[in-house]
Amino acid sequence: MTKLTKSIILGVVITLAGCATAPKKIYHWDNYQTTVYHYYQSGKTSPDEQIAALNASLEKSRASAKKVPPGVHAHLGLLYANTGRTDLAFQEFNHEKALFPESAPFMDLLLSKNKGETK
Repeated sequence: MTKLTKSIILGVVITLAGCATAPKKIYHWDNYQTTVYHYYQSGKTSPDEQIAALNASLEKSRASAKKVPPGVHAHLGLLYANTGRTDLAFQEFNHEKALFPESAPFMDLLLSKNKGETK
């Protein structure tokens, strides 16, 4: 391979790399995955700390006009139900159902069976 060919190939690669952009994320994940991870590690953080973290994440999403990922409102509802705040749990389950209609059967099950309580 000649020096000219190598230079052309290198130029093409650099040009193509410069045109590439990172894929745009659909959802604002923030600390959702960390919060879920802490939920399954009993005692790592309290439910109220997890609720505060998720509410802060939801606020950041609203401020940046980005969508929250599926499950955030359902998980927040679960945490509310675990802390005895059934009315807030129902509100979050209904919000999850409105944002992600595919979750409606599961949210309806949670809303009807145990009236939002998970314990």
